Amino acid sequence: MPELPEVEVVKQSLEKYILNKSLLKIIVKNKKLRFPVPENLSKKLSHLKILNVNRISKYVIIEFKNNLYLIVHLGMSGTLHIVKNKFNPQNTNLSFYHSKNLPKKHNHIFFNFKSFSIIYNDPRRFGFIKLIKGKKNLKNYFRGFGPEPFEKDFNLNYVKNFFYKKTKNIKNTLIDQSFVSGIGNIYASEILNFSKVNPLKLSGKLIDKEINKIIFYSKKVLKYAIKKGGSTINNFYSIKGSQGTYQKEFRAYDRENEKCKNKLCSGTITKLNISNRSTYMCNNCQK
Repeated sequence: MPELPEVEVVKQSLEKYILNKSLLKIIVKNKKLRFPVPENLSKKLSHLKILNVNRISKYVIIEFKNNLYLIVHLGMSGTLHIVKNKFNPQNTNLSFYHSKNLPKKHNHIFFNFKSFSIIYNDPRRFGFIKLIKGKKNLKNYFRGFGPEPFEKDFNLNYVKNFFYKKTKNIKNTLIDQSFVSGIGNIYASEILNFSKVNPLKLSGKLIDKEINKIIFYSKKVLKYAIKKGGSTINNFYSIKGSQGTYQKEFRAYDRENEKCKNKLCSGTITKLNISNRSTYMCNNCQK
């Protein structure tokens, strides 16, 4: 599932293409996503100017004229692809997540602009599109979400208060969107490895030093992943001048039986199953 960095990269890519553009029309090939595609979506949004592109947690928010907000959630396998009118299915993905090229199947929604189209592809159909009227309703939709990792509100005092007497392990707490927005399974393993904290340790048992490390590395890991993601996007390539993905630099995730990358650590990465999710940790520095 795409997490905060992947969705942020999608948001940045979309912004470069669609900001201040007017949508011509929407063609829905399959409305049966996680939730049905809203009725008359094309009629409601056609010929409206796009005023802003934002991200909240793992959601892309496209703001249209007339106080309309389109929420795009990519679910488990969703991707957005840009295809110019001179059709070229190569390097269409607006993120480094999943296939870089436009798949032949599961292209469910086409957002058509004057000289290009944005295509929503989702093999497993766990993603969804939702239209909301009004900023207040948009805010209410996300009212149960915790602060973004980059916000000032994500600090020692907030975390300590949230953790107080909590019996949930820190791995599951990190991916709890009511605690902090945007962190998922992959980056939770990365953050905890950097922080040298055992993913099974109870959140309520963490000391200030460990909490400060988790806060610090949450920001550092996610910012770095966004930076590495940007250099792999087709439209970023000529700007950045180089390619690379954070997947190539994992320190813990998907590195079972490999040497830990933390300095002066002789440990090995092991794989755990926590709440039916693969979790990776060092058997030495994360005891």
